[in-house]
Amino acid sequence: MTKLDKAKERLRTVPKDYTYSEAKYLLGQLGFLEINKGKTSGSRVKFFRPSDNEFILMHKPHPKDIMVIQSVRDLANFLRELGDL
Repeated sequence: MTKLDKAKERLRTVPKDYTYSEAKYLLGQLGFLEINKGKTSGSRVKFFRPSDNEFILMHKPHPKDIMVIQSVRDLANFLRELGDL
């Protein structure tokens, strides 16, 4: 099982301690680029995949790295719809 497969499997379980760093790694491996939406975007971050023009908006948690459970569910559902999870 590759590191990417393990990352996908972890997201499938929708863990309560899923981190933004894990999401960033997984999305990066799937071809998404992190785009900061500008000076006034605050903690909003856009991940964009040029190959199919897909994107997802996410909230970068602070001060800790752990994401809100609903954001984890949204990410998992988004990747399932694309067929990447």
